[in-house]
Amino acid sequence: MSMHIADVNLRPAADRELTAIADYVTSYKIESPLAYSTARYCLMDSLGCAMLALQYPQCTKLLGPIVPGTTVPHGARVPGTDYVLDPILAAFNIGATIRWLDYNDTWLAAEWGHPSDNLGAILAVADYESRKRILQNKAPLTMLNVLKAMIKAYEIQGILALENSFNRIGLDHVVLVKVASTAVATSLMGGNHEAVVNALSQAWIDGQSLRTYRHAPNTGSRKSWAAGDATSRAVRLAWMVMQGEMGYPSALTAKKWGFYDVTWRGQHLHLPQPFGTYVMENILFKIAFPAEFHAQTAVECAILLHPRIKDRLDKIERIVLTTQESAVRIISKTGPLYNPADRDHCLQYMVAAGLIFGDLKAEYYEDKFANDPRIDLLREKMHVQEDTQFTKDYLNPEKRSIANSIQIYFTDGTHTEKVLVEYPIGHNRRREEGIPLLLQKCENNLRNVFNEEQIQKQMALFLDQEALEKTPVNEFMDLFIS
Repeated sequence: MSMHIADVNLRPAADRELTAIADYVTSYKIESPLAYSTARYCLMDSLGCAMLALQYPQCTKLLGPIVPGTTVPHGARVPGTDYVLDPILAAFNIGATIRWLDYNDTWLAAEWGHPSDNLGAILAVADYESRKRILQNKAPLTMLNVLKAMIKAYEIQGILALENSFNRIGLDHVVLVKVASTAVATSLMGGNHEAVVNALSQAWIDGQSLRTYRHAPNTGSRKSWAAGDATSRAVRLAWMVMQGEMGYPSALTAKKWGFYDVTWRGQHLHLPQPFGTYVMENILFKIAFPAEFHAQTAVECAILLHPRIKDRLDKIERIVLTTQESAVRIISKTGPLYNPADRDHCLQYMVAAGLIFGDLKAEYYEDKFANDPRIDLLREKMHVQEDTQFTKDYLNPEKRSIANSIQIYFTDGTHTEKVLVEYPIGHNRRREEGIPLLLQKCENNLRNVFNEEQIQKQMALFLDQEALEKTPVNEFMDLFIS
């Protein structure tokens, strides 16, 4: 006799993970002066990175309205351009420019990523909402609202990344950008706790991006716009929920059909600590050069070695490069490199450029530089190995080091000393050393688009916490119209 089996159609309470994030977004009071000041620097640095990206046609060809010439009344601005777009498309534009050159801030843990990617959603929504409020004779949002949204988006993405490795099951870290951006975008649109839960459920139900485009043999330029795509999707989901679209309370835990059973191999996400301000306070800046962060200290080592070996390049027999497990897994590669995206995720290429030129700039990933035969000759001589202590210190929450070392051996039997750098200049342990250089980096990047008078106004605001926080978002964005 056959038995009839039916699903029990009783809708459960919202998953605790969705509720925890919504509680944080709608109720947590940020009281950390360090978090606010660091958010200001992150905003400054991210917009500088976006201005540098506008110099690259591969980036700019993807920007602007879908239908040429379209302007959205009272829409969101795209910094460095004259585009006025709906907030969904503006989020893609802003997110893509910030991320394009792999030069914006970074978070490293079991999962890695770039929390400033969330600015695509935050700035687009905050600008649009401010202009809409003005039309309604209401006060616009201020940049204090932007900084609060940044701190919370960074925290959501970063805490979820601490012990949850999406890359190990082939998913790209932009899933966390979409989740964090969805939460704060819904809140910026005026969504309450229930709306944030509903929007978050939509974000987790979405299909998630594979890491295919970040790894050999398929590395390509999608990795430069994937975060923009994630922020754009986040804004769309937030908007739909604010129009009354329903949510799905057990999006994560539903048996057979939820995220955990379908995608997360039956496991549950770990939230090892409460949401607060930890991530913003400990964010990593890319200051010295645009390079995948696991390679930052390796390039520092290479640049330190450059004066000692620049006249002996043809005498090098072997280069021993010691690193952490994450770098071995994601950016160590041999064989041909087909495009700039391939090169800026190749540990050996970045180190070779540093050894040869004593520097690493965004243009060094372009074909003109990559055709220098010395680069591939040095790559062939590199031996990459993991130091298990480097890996332990990388995962240690008290250290979070990103160590690399290089030692070079010559054909005459001599060798350099082993050069070791544990913490890159953008690490919080080197903040005092790094902030002046971060300011200079931003000024240099802004100079690609704006004149000196405009830059003085922009930098003066970036350096004045109180003035920045009081500035209406629409007025801030107007400062960056090209």
